[in-house]
Amino acid sequence: MQLVLLTALGVGGASVIGALIGFLFKELSHKFRDIVLSFAAGVMLAAAVIGLVLPSLEYGGRFSLLVTIAGLFCGALCVNVLDKIVPHLHRLTGTEQEQHPEKQQQLNKVLLFVIAIAIHNLPEGIAAGVGFGTGNTTEALTIAGGIALQNVPEGMVIIAPMLAAGMRPGRTFLIAFATGIVEVFGTLLGYFAVSLSDAILPFALAFAGGTMLYVISDEMIPETHAHGSERGATYALLAGFALMLVFDVLLG
Repeated sequence: MQLVLLTALGVGGASVIGALIGFLFKELSHKFRDIVLSFAAGVMLAAAVIGLVLPSLEYGGRFSLLVTIAGLFCGALCVNVLDKIVPHLHRLTGTEQEQHPEKQQQLNKVLLFVIAIAIHNLPEGIAAGVGFGTGNTTEALTIAGGIALQNVPEGMVIIAPMLAAGMRPGRTFLIAFATGIVEVFGTLLGYFAVSLSDAILPFALAFAGGTMLYVISDEMIPETHAHGSERGATYALLAGFALMLVFDVLLG
């Protein structure tokens, strides 16, 4: 339990670390951000497949394939529904802010902004916690490490838009800190959910994998391909995926 708690704090703390970097380097180019975020997407992709989807098949028993597929789609659908319910304020570009000033004003509604970011962080945290349900600590830490690595650039990229919208640095940091707390909660929630019953483990693993795959496809890849850095972002994703393969082989 102590290791799970430390992992939860590490996963959530990565968002705060990213935010602090964002304060120090507010003028980072889109190209650099896209490459870093795409590398993180590759890490998450490998963590989702190797650490969640494949173990779901392994632990699923007689109906493993059916359970895994159902879990994948349920996880993706869950994030999709959250997408529809909560406005993605952090997706607004400068042009969109000019065309929709009322949306720009909404950036000052701190609670709404935190909820929007939590769309990502809550299921990612759950995925980190669910990984411990397999009993393979190394694999679970690999998943959590991949998610934490992704949280650093995500924490970096949310700082500049908030500062540009006129938010005070102190409030901006508190928002970033709150997103990390959400991830800590998600990690503990995922861990306790699979601890209650081994029967739900295969579905929970696939569900967590589905949430991660949805975020990668719907959020991270489009964002990294939207500013003219498609080629570099693609190779960065492959590099992140390859790095996780290396870790899996060396630590397996």
